[in-house]
Amino acid sequence: MISTSDFRTGLTFEYEGDVVTLVEFQHVKPGKGAAFVRCKLRNIKSGTTVEKTFRPGEKFQKAMVERKEMQYLFKEDNNWTFMDTETYDQIPIDEGLLEDAPKYLKENMTTGILFYQGEVIGMDLPKSVELKVEATEPGIKGDTASGGSKPATMETGVVVQVPFFVNEGDMLIIDTRTGSYVSRA
Repeated sequence: MISTSDFRTGLTFEYEGDVVTLVEFQHVKPGKGAAFVRCKLRNIKSGTTVEKTFRPGEKFQKAMVERKEMQYLFKEDNNWTFMDTETYDQIPIDEGLLEDAPKYLKENMTTGILFYQGEVIGMDLPKSVELKVEATEPGIKGDTASGGSKPATMETGVVVQVPFFVNEGDMLIIDTRTGSYVSRA
């Protein structure tokens, strides 16, 4: 059992018969009245997000989520096929369960797939990925230190704002949580 004092972003628990992930939370102590915890919860199966308020100390059943390392193989229609790196079993995963993850997936990339009671519930992407710039405006000579940015289309199709000195063919490190440029690879 977990209580509201154990809350942290990304925590998965059972609430009203569903498995939910804590997207964000805030402990609130108003001037008058009792303290409470305001939360934003995302239902793992349906993907819907709701805001709820809980009393301090409320208890919930922690959901046992299993994480398996799997390798992305290929996409066919709306299914993305992954292979278990230990058993070599291949499983297709519906695009809807992956949310924004396909923007950062390259073939043969290893990532974590989340399971709850044997059913795929989502993906645990690495914090950053290395992607090649497919298309962007050419860099401007002498404009390497300015604070501006330009759009660049990466090899997976995602568009990222990058500094002016980045050119086509450059390998970049992209933060998967924010979708922003981190550095050259």
